[in-house]
This record gives sequence, C-alpha cells and structure tokens, in this order.
Amino acid sequence: MNLTYLIGAGIAVMTGLGAGIGIGIATGKTSEAISRQPEASGKIQTVFFLGIALAEATAIYGFVVSILLIVK
Repeated sequence: MNLTYLIGAGIAVMTGLGAGIGIGIATGKTSEAISRQPEASGKIQTVFFLGIALAEATAIYGFVVSILLIVK
C-alpha cells in the first residue's frame, strides 16, 4: 500500500476533530442563548440541531473518504 494513501486517510479522519470542536462550541453558545431568552428555546434548539447535523455530516464524509483510501 502506498504511504500517501495512508497519510491522506489520516488527514481525512482529522475532520472528526473539527466536527467535535464545532459541536462543543455550538452547544456552549446554545446553552448561553437559552439561558438569556428561555422563551425562544424552541427556535434556538431547532437551529442548533440543524447545525449539529451538518457538522456531523462533515465528520462522516471524512470517515468515508479515509475508509475508501485505505481499501484502495
């Protein structure tokens, strides 16, 4: 197996780090927003879950790319 494929797979898996950091920041900001305006918690949570889904999708794409690089 070529070493460049393994390096590329390692870099692709690093997208999980970015997603984890992004979700952590979003969770903190969401809790701050809800504590400031509890009456808007429904709208805030809706946007929060949409953001989490998009962040997690990037991590899954990175994982799929890394698996494809390793299998190739």
